[in-house]
Amino acid sequence: MVSGVRQEDSYLAIQHLNKTEKYPIEKLCVKLHICRSAYYKWMKRKPSENQKTNEQLVEWIKELYEEQNGILGYRQMTITVNRVHETNYNKKRIRRLMHILHLQSVCRKKKYNYIKSTPEVTAENVLNRKFYADAPNEKWLTDVTEFKYYVGEETKKLYLSAILDLYDRRIVSYRIGTSNNNQLVFETFDEALANNPNAHPLFHSDRGFQYTSKVFHQKLIKAGMRQSMSRVGRCIDNGPMEGYWGILKSEMYYLRKFTSRDDLISAIERYLYFYINKRYQQRLKCMTPMEFLIKCFCFFTVYLTGDTSFLCESRFSPCFFI
Repeated sequence: MVSGVRQEDSYLAIQHLNKTEKYPIEKLCVKLHICRSAYYKWMKRKPSENQKTNEQLVEWIKELYEEQNGILGYRQMTITVNRVHETNYNKKRIRRLMHILHLQSVCRKKKYNYIKSTPEVTAENVLNRKFYADAPNEKWLTDVTEFKYYVGEETKKLYLSAILDLYDRRIVSYRIGTSNNNQLVFETFDEALANNPNAHPLFHSDRGFQYTSKVFHQKLIKAGMRQSMSRVGRCIDNGPMEGYWGILKSEMYYLRKFTSRDDLISAIERYLYFYINKRYQQRLKCMTPMEFLIKCFCFFTVYLTGDTSFLCESRFSPCFFI
């Protein structure tokens, strides 16, 4: 408390209950383990000079905090108080008083306390930033990203889990959920496997708890895939996947404010379709990921069977890949 008196919260509670509810002081003191003589001594005490100073500081702090729209942290508050009122108070004192008042700078985002988990399975960075592939389903990258939408003043979240093929940069599979959990990642992987049952790519991810679990590692072994993981604190090791999130958000998500879960899901799915089927990419010879994939299959069909009859109906030529 501002006064610096120990157990002042208990004294104030006794005083309040006695005045408003007419509870006996003796019983209240017994209940709160307070000596009755100590309570009466507190009642008769006069504010110390230190308490008076703190009370004055509290008024200044609240006034300046409101005046500056809450941007002052304890360091800036100390400087401002001392400059405005020509004083020399210590920043520790200002910090303690702001803590009592539950005031902090709005410029600082709240730090969330995450429970650090120990990875069950880890893998080397086999991909080693070799962000290219010679054929479809040779290298897959994966990650989960977060989206927000607003219902009134409440902020809600959605999570998108996706697997990207390094050859044609198409999204192999994806899942959207309300929680970033194992189920979201496992379902994404299961869908990719169902759509590509003969695929045995190098599978690269970061060190998220879903990817370091034994269950997910067993899924990879069963599917005949080799696991690769980014190094700790090296987001660039999963660069193309991070880059895809950046493109998706800058071309769709950041352009508007979403106020509905269904609207956000619909916008994400429309963009995924657009990216795969209509967004031309210079690295893919100015084709879309789907066009690039189809042309690849055309080339390998001609190479393996010698049948070129279908090329008359297509604008793609197998010589492009030679």
